[in-house]
Amino acid sequence: MAFPRRLLVEGEELVLDLRPHWIALVGPGFVTLLVLGAWAFLLPRLPAGSLHDLLLWLVVGAGVLVLLAYPVRTVVRWATSHFVVTTDRVIHREGLIAKASMEIPLEAINDVRFRQGVFERIIGAGDLVIESAGEHGRQVFSDVRDPEGVQRTIYHQGELNQQRMMRGAARAAPSVTTELQRLADLRDRGVLTQEEFEEQKARILRREG
Repeated sequence: MAFPRRLLVEGEELVLDLRPHWIALVGPGFVTLLVLGAWAFLLPRLPAGSLHDLLLWLVVGAGVLVLLAYPVRTVVRWATSHFVVTTDRVIHREGLIAKASMEIPLEAINDVRFRQGVFERIIGAGDLVIESAGEHGRQVFSDVRDPEGVQRTIYHQGELNQQRMMRGAARAAPSVTTELQRLADLRDRGVLTQEEFEEQKARILRREG
């Protein structure tokens, strides 16, 4: 299941869409094998008689509860979890029925670090730690695929985002020539006196100097 592109805003592009590393499924897989092994061992050995059906339901029911509580729940979370980097945000979203989502604007990110043990380096997994301003603060994302590469991508997109914002601000800000022409027009129409014109002109030139 891919990240729904309808959640992107106009002009925003998807850069990374990652599910957690497969290492997150090792624990659920091990528990599933234990439950299946317990069934294979216990079910043929249930005593015959009036208690057989009751014990059968207890053993099967206990196994099903364990599977639902951990392996099934973890697999669903893995399958519906997205760690997304766009040209504007970092997004973490998970859940099939009850959904949870958080977003961190790239301009709010102060620091990105990753943690890997020896085994995690071998398999290409690790934890990503993002420090940001605002309500999210410090966030730790576990079992991220290629965390070093994700770190580089976030920094790179952050730099590109900052450059776009600076270019936008530069286009939005009137040039010195435009401002002086506007002041001259106001003076010529009698809105500003010559003294007021010179005062505002000096202020503009000092600001740009």
